[in-house]
Amino acid sequence: PARMRYPTALFACRERQTWMQCMTTRYLDAFFQPNAIALIGGDGDRDVRIARNLMRGGFKGPVMPVDPKRWALEGALTYPDIASLPLTPDLAVITRPLAEVPPLLQQLGERGARAALLVSHLPSAADQGLMDALASAAQTGGIRLLGPGSSGFNVPQAHLQVSLGPPPRSAGPIAFLTESDTIGQTALDIGHHYGFGFSHLIHLGAGLDVDLADLLDYLAGDAHTQAILLYVEHIADPRKFLSAARRAARLKPVIVLKPRRYPEEPDDAVYAAAFRRAGLLRVDDSDELLQMVEVLKAAKRVQNDRLAILSNSSSMSLLATDTLYHFGGRLAQFSATTQQGLEPLMDPGSLLNPIDLGDQADAKAYGQALDLLLADPGVDGVLVIKTPSVFSDTEAVAEAVIERLAKSPRVILASIPGPNAGAEARRRLLARQAPTYETASAAVQAFMRLVQYRRNQALLMETPPSLPEVFTPDVTTARTLLARAWAAGRRQLDEYEAVQVLSAYGLPVIETHWAETPAAAAELMADCRQPMVLKILAPDVPQTTLLGGTASFLSTPEAVRQAAEERLARLQAIAPAARCHGFILQPMIARENAYELTLGVRSGGRFGPMIYFGQGGPDASAIDDLAYGLPPLNLHLAREIMAQTRIYQRLRYSLLRRPNLDALALALVKISQMVVDLGELAALDINPLWSHAQGLLALDVRIEVASALTNPAERLAIRPYPKALEEAIRLPDGQELLLRPVLPEDEPALQALVGRASPDDLRRRFFQPIRELSHAMAASLTQIDYHREMALVAVGPGLPGQATIYGIVNLSADPGRDRAEYSIMLDRAMMGQGLGQRLMQRIIDYARARGIGEIYGEVLQENRPMLRLNRMLGFAVHADPDDPSLKLVVLKLHHIEMSAG
Repeated sequence: PARMRYPTALFACRERQTWMQCMTTRYLDAFFQPNAIALIGGDGDRDVRIARNLMRGGFKGPVMPVDPKRWALEGALTYPDIASLPLTPDLAVITRPLAEVPPLLQQLGERGARAALLVSHLPSAADQGLMDALASAAQTGGIRLLGPGSSGFNVPQAHLQVSLGPPPRSAGPIAFLTESDTIGQTALDIGHHYGFGFSHLIHLGAGLDVDLADLLDYLAGDAHTQAILLYVEHIADPRKFLSAARRAARLKPVIVLKPRRYPEEPDDAVYAAAFRRAGLLRVDDSDELLQMVEVLKAAKRVQNDRLAILSNSSSMSLLATDTLYHFGGRLAQFSATTQQGLEPLMDPGSLLNPIDLGDQADAKAYGQALDLLLADPGVDGVLVIKTPSVFSDTEAVAEAVIERLAKSPRVILASIPGPNAGAEARRRLLARQAPTYETASAAVQAFMRLVQYRRNQALLMETPPSLPEVFTPDVTTARTLLARAWAAGRRQLDEYEAVQVLSAYGLPVIETHWAETPAAAAELMADCRQPMVLKILAPDVPQTTLLGGTASFLSTPEAVRQAAEERLARLQAIAPAARCHGFILQPMIARENAYELTLGVRSGGRFGPMIYFGQGGPDASAIDDLAYGLPPLNLHLAREIMAQTRIYQRLRYSLLRRPNLDALALALVKISQMVVDLGELAALDINPLWSHAQGLLALDVRIEVASALTNPAERLAIRPYPKALEEAIRLPDGQELLLRPVLPEDEPALQALVGRASPDDLRRRFFQPIRELSHAMAASLTQIDYHREMALVAVGPGLPGQATIYGIVNLSADPGRDRAEYSIMLDRAMMGQGLGQRLMQRIIDYARARGIGEIYGEVLQENRPMLRLNRMLGFAVHADPDDPSLKLVVLKLHHIEMSAG
């Protein structure tokens, strides 16, 4: 049959992606919805096990074994070779040694097969040539590969059990993707125990082609999958993974389990930051992985971390409180009405929260207390603890909880220990989908997972505030300083150069004067009216303490000259060949009420640079209170990084020493921009950074340099704002606008654009009568992934979030970039100015540069101006066979070669 070839150059996989990485979801339905399957193996046991699972699973299509050594396999006649197959297989399952696979892939490609599962054992790490041969053969044949080293997959609703291990017992809404076969089988057993069904259970193996990102993209659009579970050990392509994970997490819960230590992997803090940024929920063990699926159904009822603990045991409730504080949660503070209602139910003299009802508390007492707590606006969740007691019926307490589940505005979690009555009560609660645990600590941890999940989801949807100031860094100066140091063979800037780099990005630094010699330093001191600090700049001696360290409280020129000469003499004595870059003088400044903080940049391995924030000062490493985040950042993301630290609670709630938190967040945003702009920036450390109510002051700065990169943004795991697309335009009426990519801060301006539109304009744009955009829809149009989406806006003067939007054009590509759908909206006041044509032409140029195959859209037949514009730009206009009121418009950008197979 005819088939389509997709050569590398055709789809412009420019960002160091291989041909296979550009394939994404293409042909994945050949794995999970095949019409016919070929089983290509020898006479091993694996062939029998896979064939047996396929046959017993009830697969409706033909299974065609290819094995010259057998005449039948599990009742199916075998074929001597691929050429003898009577039908074209969509999927081939190959168990032969990997060395025999490349020519088989070529033959399968010639027959028109589209997918191959490689169950063959993995080659040794040194045999890269064989892996390259597999990739090349798959590319030539246009075949997707799962594996090698995969134990297979199961799709119960399709009766597809292509695996070595036992299949799931029932279909369900959970998809599980794993890099470990044993973890997959463990999850399967846990699923059986809790009664969970699976939509997909997939073992990736080596992930030579189909990887986690591809499968996340596929399952994000799968109607049978309501939640996605991941077991991850390493991520080879962070940008691709984060782009797919972020998209999937906006549509359905994605829960991830990853070992915190794994050989030759980035620090766990890097992965933790990446998972938060993508909106994923991380758990710590395989049992919790599945349990959180049910718990997340209550996520919409959790707004914050204020927990009420209701128990018949003060000891158990105190242990639960310890766990709550350990995970950063808070005990809820009750209203006066709630306190008055609880007092008659509580043991005299007990704490108000946790609430001790006493060991004789019955179902009625629990019910009354629950009603009070669920009505209190200061409560985000209630933990009900019922320990065994001869004075009350545990199952009756469980029924009291069940009665309030459906109508409860808050999440209710239960902890009922014990193997007897406790087990039956847990069974009843679980049957009603109530989060239920045997231990109180596990229940509290589940509540805090819900809190973290809600916070991670908010990162995907919350509109950041606009920047409080115009921020135009002096990139040329900063880049020149870094490049000059690298050219001189230095891997670190001296402190004076480092201060200049920070100043170029508008970061507040301590006043710093440079002098070449001790005499010049003394002359500088003559103009100073306060005590000064002197430092020698010796980049070849990393430990300045060897040179006498810093000379402080210098008040006269002679004292400065003497201190400088002493340090220069010590440098010449210790390291005669070391270079001296002169001296710097800085004023002595009293710390007063400033906090000592640290922030900067470090390497995140293949995830690229990471930005960190935390408590600073000389004991920063011992305190170890740091949080990390992936650039690029906006103000909201910067505040989220800060909130991960312990010191942040002091910064936020201090009454006497409250610092300027907005200034701190802005500093992180500026450092993020440094990472985006400066490929020569390898590491940055500001410690201490003084923070107080008036602002910030960086005292000590260290910057490491690296070789220059052609495009610094390419090292980032998240594609940053593409500033190169900005363009100033002038309209025929003389008005000047800026065409630029949309920013998350633009949501209010976009809402205002919609508010100015007429009902007919909105109906033509959104195909339904609306009055305003929901926050979720507006966020989806402004908080885009520049890796696979683009939206250009035409704006007037002003900062993002404050500038007026006069037009917007969106382009959303499928993961493989074969096709992209466009939409456009203009301010009616701009009609007749040619703005729509300019926006459309720019987005077409962008799509062509990104290697997108075609642009398409839907236009109401009555929208004649838009149809005229489409035709003028070269779109083909077709009638919609399903809706006579619509026209389909398509613009081909790249020719796709058709060849006979």
